[in-house]
Amino acid sequence: MLPLVAVVLMLISFSRGQNPAVQVILTDKGLQYAKHVGAGWIQEKLDHVTLPDISGKIMGIIDYTFSGVTVTKCNFPEPSVEFYQNATGFKSSISGLSVAVTGVWMTHCGLINDRGSFNMAIFNMDVSSVVELGKDAEGHLSVASVHCEAQVGNVDMQFRGGASWIFRPFVKHFKRCIKADIKAAICPYVEESIMNLEYHLQAMNVSFDVDDNFTFELPLTGVPVINASSLNLGLKGEFYNIKTHTEPPFKAQPFSVPEQPDYMLSVGLSEFTLNSASYVLYSAGLLQAVITDSMIPPNLHLHLNTSWMRPYIPQLPKMFPGLLMDLQIYAREVPMFSFQPGVVKLGFQGAVKAFAIQPNGTRTPLFKLNTDSKLSGKVWLAGGRLKGSVALENFTLTLADSEVGPFETDSLEHLMKTGMMIAVEKLNVELGEGVVLPRMLHAELVNTVLGVEEGFIAISSDAQVVATDRGFN
Repeated sequence: MLPLVAVVLMLISFSRGQNPAVQVILTDKGLQYAKHVGAGWIQEKLDHVTLPDISGKIMGIIDYTFSGVTVTKCNFPEPSVEFYQNATGFKSSISGLSVAVTGVWMTHCGLINDRGSFNMAIFNMDVSSVVELGKDAEGHLSVASVHCEAQVGNVDMQFRGGASWIFRPFVKHFKRCIKADIKAAICPYVEESIMNLEYHLQAMNVSFDVDDNFTFELPLTGVPVINASSLNLGLKGEFYNIKTHTEPPFKAQPFSVPEQPDYMLSVGLSEFTLNSASYVLYSAGLLQAVITDSMIPPNLHLHLNTSWMRPYIPQLPKMFPGLLMDLQIYAREVPMFSFQPGVVKLGFQGAVKAFAIQPNGTRTPLFKLNTDSKLSGKVWLAGGRLKGSVALENFTLTLADSEVGPFETDSLEHLMKTGMMIAVEKLNVELGEGVVLPRMLHAELVNTVLGVEEGFIAISSDAQVVATDRGFN
């Protein structure tokens, strides 16, 4: 039934024709769990629901209305839900649904008005529905009803109060009319619910501002892909500069996340997503910093002045005696991540420009050094946290330009490499603490596993609905 389809869609984390950088796969195990949770939720709701008024006419002369119709008992068998390839969507059905209701009856025939109470039982309702999934022009997920069929087995009614004895001869007519009305109302209600779900899907964001510089876009890149055992959503997964919204000089490459039928959900994250973020940082000029002497921790016993640089550049204190220095550090190129089996690699091409600070505050350029470093890292899951570690694989330093003449860079390279290793060591302490995995909408991830593959990271997990969230609409 449609509400179960809604539950399935809401348990998936959402984000045009291009390769997706993020893929979300819902397996049959996840679909069946969502069906089970949805059935329980619907059962709870039906126990407290009040139905719309039912009005009609009998024998062409008696107008009747049933109002305040409240469910007193419901037998809600767990429905069946399956991926439906013919319509690229879901097929759901329920058989043997029975409901007992109570309410108030009112009649009008000419000048005669009467009222009382009634009990009604509706037996063996069968409903089947097919919902098609698609994509609109903005990349929202779309839903549409393509088939609905309903049957009602029998209706039993009892009238109390008023001149109810007058209507007893018409019970058969009531039953026949009510049965026809209920049958006729089921599919329009299903279709109305699908339209309501479609409205909410169109209102969902597919672009999220991270801060003043970043926006993250998650529209669908194509229509959902469905087979007999899974649903695959391909999402753009790209960071942009909010002001310029320029595309990076590289594109997302195709990748395929292996289906994991033993898990409910799998998510694949391409290296393109991280590299698009890196491009935003680089193009916005955010990958640069100025280091001054006052920023160096006292325990390092280092100083940024021309005198302290004597062992590394002997001519420097002679040419600029007793002056403070600062260093402008920046990326020469876009730092690029590379996902390889079991490891994440990062290449960083940087530069260091040194300046002497004159007594009047003027910055005099001294030299420029190019740095090339390669780092590798590992990521894993432990205790519900995403953790990692980083290692410095290689670091080289070369003299790119000098206003003070040539000098050897071996000692400076060793010094800077030592500093980077200290920084990596501190970073690993933080990475070892990890970050808590994000929660899905109304659910949390359990039994989660992570693997780094060629070009992407794959996360497979089960999900568990949080009890306190069972009241969502």
